[in-house]
Amino acid sequence: MGVEPPWRRLVSPLVALSVPAMDRTTANSGTREVSERLRFDEAALAEWMAANVDSYGGPLTVSQFKGGQSNPTYKLDTPAASYVLRRKPPGKTLPGAHAVDREYRVMAALGAQGFPVPRVHGLCEDEGVVGTPFFVMDMVPGRIVWEAHFPDVAPEGRAAHFDAMNATIARLHSYDPAAIGLGDYGKAGGFVERQVARWSKQYLGDVEAGRNADMDRLVDWLGKHLPADRGESRVIHGDYRCDNMIFDLDAPQVRAVLDWELSTLGDPESDFVYHCMMYRMPSGIFTGLAGLDLPALGIPSEEDYVAAYCRRTGRAGIPAFDYLMVFNLFRLAAIIHGIKGRLARGNASSAHAAESAKALEPLAAMAWAQAEQARL
Repeated sequence: MGVEPPWRRLVSPLVALSVPAMDRTTANSGTREVSERLRFDEAALAEWMAANVDSYGGPLTVSQFKGGQSNPTYKLDTPAASYVLRRKPPGKTLPGAHAVDREYRVMAALGAQGFPVPRVHGLCEDEGVVGTPFFVMDMVPGRIVWEAHFPDVAPEGRAAHFDAMNATIARLHSYDPAAIGLGDYGKAGGFVERQVARWSKQYLGDVEAGRNADMDRLVDWLGKHLPADRGESRVIHGDYRCDNMIFDLDAPQVRAVLDWELSTLGDPESDFVYHCMMYRMPSGIFTGLAGLDLPALGIPSEEDYVAAYCRRTGRAGIPAFDYLMVFNLFRLAAIIHGIKGRLARGNASSAHAAESAKALEPLAAMAWAQAEQARL
């Protein structure tokens, strides 16, 4: 049977920390009328579309996707096609956040390599069109899975869906950034150290969101236990999880990877460990698998999932896995802390941002519990 990993003994306490479960499928699926604060001149957008999108033909109908916490996202319907618009939110924002120009650039570069991303049509940095910078891309047909246990997939099909996710992130990490025009998309080397500093600073600097004792402890712990830098630099997604993908309607295939706002050049192992957080988190916090009977569900174990990624990328293992898990939990908590700050400032883009912000305290507690059990 082997020795039980220390983190597994945390499952029951972590489930107890869970916030009341939110029906993410209902909360995030579909569209709604554009909120008053996020409306814009649709006629001006139609003019821009006519000038920049091949084969565009009106009339144009605009609605707002329910999901998304950071960059407001809209569905653009025409008689012949549907598109998606991502824009920087209006109002006060933190420096460096909501960089839709970076999302556009990385998607254009990866799309040219045949990587599964929506086709992008154009970036507009003229704030006179919709009020903030934006870009437009194709709407990819398929389905988004909001729960990590893939509830609508039969047990015999779940392993294939997990393998598709695994293969897709391994493919992303296979690209030489310079060879695909992204050699200057971020700094080479020192990624984890910089990220720890960045998210610690962002957490400490968002005064409207307040402070959290576990987050304060994590800032100190992460700084004291930094692993040696391996110097590997690849394009990383930064928020790779099942609900940031579009799956084929009929096959275990990733049709498109979405939401590239946090992408940069960085440590691919850190990016993959972020994806593996699904194994550590209970279902009440985001899309977790902790506490579920994975064999009965047809889902590979964390150990097998990590091994598959290592095989695909030619790695013997991920020695800093525990540290990277703590860091990524902290980073996610810092992102939720930012949502709490946007609520306080009045510019949170999602209708359920307040519900999501409730995850901050249990998520920070979870990260600290993992730090106390980490094998370094």
